[in-house]
Amino acid sequence: MTAQKIILDCDPGHDDAIAMLMANASSKIDLLGITIVAGNQTLAKTTHNGLNVAQLLDLDAKIYPGMPQPLVRQQVVAGNVHGTTGLDGPVFPELHREAEKLNGVQFIIDTLMASDGDITLVPTGPLTNIATAMRMEPLIVPKIQEIILMGGAYGTGNFTPSAEFNIFADPEAARVVFKSGVPIVMMGLDLTNQTVCTPDVIDRMEAIGNKAGKLFGDLMRFTLKTQFEEFGLEAGPIHDATTIGYLIDPTMFEMQDMFVEVDINRGPCYGRTVCDELNVLKQTPNAKVGKKIDRDKFFDLVADCIKTYK
Repeated sequence: MTAQKIILDCDPGHDDAIAMLMANASSKIDLLGITIVAGNQTLAKTTHNGLNVAQLLDLDAKIYPGMPQPLVRQQVVAGNVHGTTGLDGPVFPELHREAEKLNGVQFIIDTLMASDGDITLVPTGPLTNIATAMRMEPLIVPKIQEIILMGGAYGTGNFTPSAEFNIFADPEAARVVFKSGVPIVMMGLDLTNQTVCTPDVIDRMEAIGNKAGKLFGDLMRFTLKTQFEEFGLEAGPIHDATTIGYLIDPTMFEMQDMFVEVDINRGPCYGRTVCDELNVLKQTPNAKVGKKIDRDKFFDLVADCIKTYK
């Protein structure tokens, strides 16, 4: 079976780091490159974090920094969850790895234009890089096989009562993407909150006894505290890693086709993904929206990925 070619677009980020770990580990995925966007923290910090994770895990994929600001709105970050660095918790060795000079948006454009339409984009942060690429070179749109993203919710948000952080951080970019006509898989909070990483899961991954298991533990022990303090959750969900889980084994997921649009009005619902779960609008669905995940199978998959590292 041919591995699925992907570009991982992320804002590391604890759960982004685990998405990187899994994407690199799976034989079902051909990781063409990692583009970085501002989101959980500023672009300088998310790029630094991505390089640290890539160096620690010996990832071959190159790191391409992209957009440092949202398209329109003022920048917001998620320091309340991810800390002042955006990746508080782990202690990394001195960083020697460097980011590529080519901008991440241009890398996305160049890679897609040279492709046979067989590349999936996997954004796990704000959609600024993806929307900017679509606007800079509209010819890439029909070249995108699929977009599997983490963001949004058909229920309540986590950054405002209405909006999930990744979409709220750049609603205008999200609107561009959801209106693009590209097939979209949306892993929203309704599904990703089911992946709470409780202490027994952390113990299991650390017991594998390699650097990837230790990194997992260092990452998720930090979020045990912040997720409880911020949202009252018993542990931190691994939101972003669900996108990679779907790529590797979509049978773990219950999905529903829905029409989704993004609210860009500057009111209390700014950044909300309005998902027509009951099909009251009678619009053609533009996304497969995640509803349920087999949590046990998901963490079995995470463990299998961690075991591939030395």
